[in-house]
Amino acid sequence: MYCPYCRHADSRVIDSRTGDDGAAIRRRRSCPACGRRFTTQETVILTVAKRSGVTEPFNRDKIVRGVRRACQGRPVTEDQLALLAQQVEDTIRSRGYGEIPSHEVGLAILGPLRELDEVAYLRFASVYRGFESLGDFENEIAALRAERLDHWRPEDEQFLAGEAGLHRERGSGPELTGGNRAGAEHGQHAPAS
Repeated sequence: MYCPYCRHADSRVIDSRTGDDGAAIRRRRSCPACGRRFTTQETVILTVAKRSGVTEPFNRDKIVRGVRRACQGRPVTEDQLALLAQQVEDTIRSRGYGEIPSHEVGLAILGPLRELDEVAYLRFASVYRGFESLGDFENEIAALRAERLDHWRPEDEQFLAGEAGLHRERGSGPELTGGNRAGAEHGQHAPAS
């Protein structure tokens, strides 16, 4: 390690400590030529292998930029985006690989984004998974409804339906399964299956 002051080609390690929750090592060094001290930090470089075969260093900012587009117009803060990117990086690093396919990065984004905002998740998933029809959107919306029934908001359903090109009347939807709308309007409920 070159001394940053005199450019001497060697230095002596005085102290080593872990940092960033074990993801880095900080070393206090001393230069034998000029006697000055300096600190270095060593981290494992995580690389992402793209489909083209090119590798590039993992970049948390790329995750934030990609997810920010999906969150446009949604009540998601920059702090939430930064936290999501940190969660994705932690998930990827916990796997213990130095190189990860870009596809795995996308999969690592889907879970935290689904927890953060279902509409942004649907937007991101539609591009990432290559939705090609309204049926793809409808299937994903149905999966979201089934998983998030207790947390689902009517305004999210209306927005998602609009995004997918579906126009439903307020109050109509999959919640009236197994019966007809006329019977439900008259207080008759469909039998549970």
